[in-house]
Amino acid sequence: MMQRGPLHLCHLVLWLLFAQTSADLPMCKESDYHFEYTECDVLGSRWRVAVPNKADTCTGLPDPVKGTQCNFSCKEGEYLDMQSQLCKKCAAGTYSLGTSVAFDEWDSLPPGFVTHGMNTNGGDSHTNCSNSTWTPKEDYIASNTDECSATLSYAVNLKKPGTVSFKYFYPDNSIYFEFYIQNDQCQSTDSESRWMSISEHDWNSYRANLNTGNNVLYWRTTTYTLQDSAVKPVLLKNISISGVAYTSECFHCKPGTHNAKEGSARCAPCPTNTYSQRGATVCYQCTNDTYSEAGSGSCKPRPACKNSDFFYTHTPCDSEGKTQLMFKWIEPKICSETVKGAVDLPASGEKQTCPPCNPGFFVSNSSTCEPCPDGFSSNGTVCVKCLVGTEPVMGFEYKWWNTMPNNMRSSISRQGFSDMDYNNAWEVAGEYIYTTPGDEDRDHMTLILNVPGYRLPQSAVHNSETNELSRITFVFETICTVDCKFLFMVGYNEWRNDLVEEWGGSKEKQSYSYLIHSNSTNSFIWTFQRTRLYNTERKYSADVAKIYLIHITNVIGGVASTCRLCALGSAMTGSACVPCPLGQYMDNEMGRCLRCPPNTIIKASQAVGEASCVQCGPNTERNQAYTACLSDCTFDVQTKAGTLQHYDFSPLANVTGFHSSPRFTNRGLRYFHRFNLGLCGNEGRVPATCVDNVTASGKVVKGYVCQSTVFPSDIRSQSVVSSQPFLIADTLIGVTTDTFLSGISSPKWLFPSSSAQPDVIFYYKSSETTQGCKQGRTATVRLRCNPSVAAKDLITLPSNCSEGTCDGCTFHFLWESQHACPLCTKEHYREIVSACIQGIQKTTYVWQQPLQCYGGESLPAQKVSACVTLDFWLKFGVSTGTIAAVLLISISCYFWKKTRKLQYKYSKLMMTSGGKECELPTADSCAIMEGEDAEDDIMYLNKKSFFNRIKSFSRERTSDGFDSVPLKSSSLRQREEEDSDDD
Repeated sequence: MMQRGPLHLCHLVLWLLFAQTSADLPMCKESDYHFEYTECDVLGSRWRVAVPNKADTCTGLPDPVKGTQCNFSCKEGEYLDMQSQLCKKCAAGTYSLGTSVAFDEWDSLPPGFVTHGMNTNGGDSHTNCSNSTWTPKEDYIASNTDECSATLSYAVNLKKPGTVSFKYFYPDNSIYFEFYIQNDQCQSTDSESRWMSISEHDWNSYRANLNTGNNVLYWRTTTYTLQDSAVKPVLLKNISISGVAYTSECFHCKPGTHNAKEGSARCAPCPTNTYSQRGATVCYQCTNDTYSEAGSGSCKPRPACKNSDFFYTHTPCDSEGKTQLMFKWIEPKICSETVKGAVDLPASGEKQTCPPCNPGFFVSNSSTCEPCPDGFSSNGTVCVKCLVGTEPVMGFEYKWWNTMPNNMRSSISRQGFSDMDYNNAWEVAGEYIYTTPGDEDRDHMTLILNVPGYRLPQSAVHNSETNELSRITFVFETICTVDCKFLFMVGYNEWRNDLVEEWGGSKEKQSYSYLIHSNSTNSFIWTFQRTRLYNTERKYSADVAKIYLIHITNVIGGVASTCRLCALGSAMTGSACVPCPLGQYMDNEMGRCLRCPPNTIIKASQAVGEASCVQCGPNTERNQAYTACLSDCTFDVQTKAGTLQHYDFSPLANVTGFHSSPRFTNRGLRYFHRFNLGLCGNEGRVPATCVDNVTASGKVVKGYVCQSTVFPSDIRSQSVVSSQPFLIADTLIGVTTDTFLSGISSPKWLFPSSSAQPDVIFYYKSSETTQGCKQGRTATVRLRCNPSVAAKDLITLPSNCSEGTCDGCTFHFLWESQHACPLCTKEHYREIVSACIQGIQKTTYVWQQPLQCYGGESLPAQKVSACVTLDFWLKFGVSTGTIAAVLLISISCYFWKKTRKLQYKYSKLMMTSGGKECELPTADSCAIMEGEDAEDDIMYLNKKSFFNRIKSFSRERTSDGFDSVPLKSSSLRQREEEDSDDD
């Protein structure tokens, strides 16, 4: 049994039921049905069946018949006639791609296309996305512009490998635009190739391969806008798919195109001032009082010529060195000089002397400007050979605009409506180059400068780590009455142009510089648009952009305006210039290399002289290449108490990412500012990196600090999308506790603190300048000691500057961490000694509070020592006191007894004096002789009480200092006895 697809089996069953139940319906005509093929079976066969256009309208459909083989196809310019199942040529005014289908008319959504909108912000947004779809706009289809994701899809079955191609206009980077394909296995396009590149001023073409089988094509846009401004939609047109088996009809030529031959594969656009309608075979000429652009479907009346319909320019210098101001009509000319009120083209001005040539050029015999040969320089008059030991400073400096330089071109492109370019968008005017009025006010006036590459001068080749390969500087001015826009972009290849800076409205004459870091930058683009409003009249032709100067350095194939000194020595092969060794600079006067002072780097942008040596900031050291100052993540500070505190920020050295608080667009979409920070580190450190992971540009910035904008989204199956990256800091200035360094301030009021511990501040800057930050961006990272913080990434922004910056140029961050504390030393802990308990005493060490250190020295272990208790000392004291008292009493008794003996001896001496008052007997001895017994002699004293006896020993001292001791001799005692007898 032959296998058939389930869909067409259902068709057969329905056809049988229809034949049985509709006998009362009229017979079907050819206009009531169409033919389709069933699915191919395993043998490559299929059936042709008739399918009614509307159900239950007629009866008597043709019977199914054998169809063509599945590998059958028709050529270009042919279609498959399903009635005869043969290929036939397309009629004039129509076309066919054979095995391809094309969609270039968008009056309505073509059959097979499906569009729908969805919310990409999860449940955080209440935006209704049901009406956020792609909308047909006659010649193209436009995406949505609200904060929803709009998807346009088309399913196609290919019988052989094919391709899909289309044109798109993608002017606004607030929209993320992706195109991807899913095959039978639901495998999608690689994420690297699905994102479309920005097309600021022209339609871009895209082409991708398709596999055999079912393919579903998806075009999806998602809008992320941070400002309440109009967003320009993505536009699609000319979608073409090859690899299908056949096409059953030919397509009519759309208005503005024609085709006069049968069997054509395409239609040709009508020339200027002609028009055609749908399915035309020829184009018709517009009348004299009307005009049309190429590819137009109608003619417009010619307006009267006005001053805005012509422009002025300077003629090239003639053989006499003269130039002339002359006027030209804007092409294509759409105005009429014969209509009432029309102005005439002004007459040309008088001839004047040509301005000098640009630096690096000289005036040739034909009065034209020619570049100087290699090894020569020029100020614009004559070429001068560079002296030995010097080298030419190569580049381009355009400051006189008598002719358009050979490496520059201009063009006009119309946003979204025409592929036609004109080459007179910018015209020379002597001292400047300016934008011409253009055909329409919304046209993009584009100027492109192509550069083959860059090369550092020989004296700087050794500096491999230099950040500046080249620099472009231009001076411009805009004069506008409405919402004009002036853009500066850099180009990396044919498909990728990145927007660098944008200016809106009138701008006074000013200078702008951009650093070039890679040889991949091959072009620079300036674009001026007078207004975004759609109008077909030249209302704002007086709005103009002017460029006075363009100067780009170190260009391969450039010219030299001056020669600079270089190092002298053994010449390198093919060069008369020998660079100075690392860490040395060229002395202007002596022409020799001198060494820079210690801890300085060589500034690559400086030519020669001691000014090339730049001192590194506090607590930083130069790298080996003398190109940057680095911090090894350590820091020492002297406290007010005179102690030295050591810091080690190594745990914080790895790149750290953090978000700002959530923000919301005017439509309620949530987004964040993400910052990546690489605090410090020696050579080989990993820099902080911010990327654009959704657009085709894939922009990447690297440095110490960078920022990007992230949106929570399910787009591309990612949790977040990152875009708009920019560099905040790529150079470390210094590390200090001071709140001001090198013109950068980090005031304390941004991050108030009650701690006496000083904050350590890292100061950074960026070498890239912008319109808003003409001196470049700067950043400060304030490290604050907080031992209670275990996380390494507690980084906060100023409360009054919630985006990290108050002026858009200087960013401030507070990083609280335990690793921001000084290393602990003996000064940070104290000891506690316990009481002596049972002969044991413990010594414990504790941190001083509040703790203001981390790491470093650890707390010493608890000490245990033997000790004596208080009871022991008390007993010892009592015993010692008792012994001392006993000893004192014993000594007192001894000396008392000794004194009694001395008294006795003295009294005995007095008694043996012989009665003479003034003479004393010679004493045999002053002491008791050996053998004498003191007890044998009794001293006769008055009988007294014990108290009086003791008292008698105390006598007044005589004037000679001796005690008078009255002693009674034996004679005296006898006399007293006699006196008593007489009584």
